[in-house]
Amino acid sequence: MKLMGLDYGTKTVGVAVSDGLMLTAQPVETITRKSSNKLRKTLARIEALVQEHGIEKIVLGYPKNMNNTLGVRVEETLEFKEMLERRMGLPVVLWDERLTTMESERILMAGGVRRENRKDVIDQLAASIILQSYMDSERKEEEE
Repeated sequence: MKLMGLDYGTKTVGVAVSDGLMLTAQPVETITRKSSNKLRKTLARIEALVQEHGIEKIVLGYPKNMNNTLGVRVEETLEFKEMLERRMGLPVVLWDERLTTMESERILMAGGVRRENRKDVIDQLAASIILQSYMDSERKEEEE
């Protein structure tokens, strides 16, 4: 089984995929759109990646506030989740994405990636962290 992780933002969607054994998540790409409400091409690209990688489930970052409340971005994410489920015909799991962008920034800084180059990969890396966290949690549950 292969999974896809998505970090859904207002202008970009970071994409990551798992290996076939669901042990590791790898960044794939960042999908960029001109306007926050223009999703047709974004959904088409995700659909192409789902088919290309043989994806069976999507893990979508769920943007809770730090105090665990739900903000404005949650509504948009839930709408995007419904669009994904309708178009892809796959289960879409919401996964807490708090601090993933900060963690991505920290990793890139530690790796010596220049500030101007970070924006190109930060969303992909955040998607990888979301997906890896989900897979680690699933594995831990299976072991218990």
